[in-house]
Amino acid sequence: MKTTKYVEDLRVKSAGELNEALVAAKKELFNLRFQNATNQLDNTSRIKEVRKNIARIQTVISEKAKA
Repeated sequence: MKTTKYVEDLRVKSAGELNEALVAAKKELFNLRFQNATNQLDNTSRIKEVRKNIARIQTVISEKAKA
């Protein structure tokens, strides 16, 4: 599955790389919300996908912090 591959890729990254990915995903989410508010967004399901990716990144960060 695509999501398991994405999570495996996240688990290989270092803490700094994960934080960079988190910041990039949050910026993307902000831009998507802005586009949605101005009726420029065609694929609204992308917002949900990015939100879930942010949650996945945060989960991997917390797993690494506990280990």
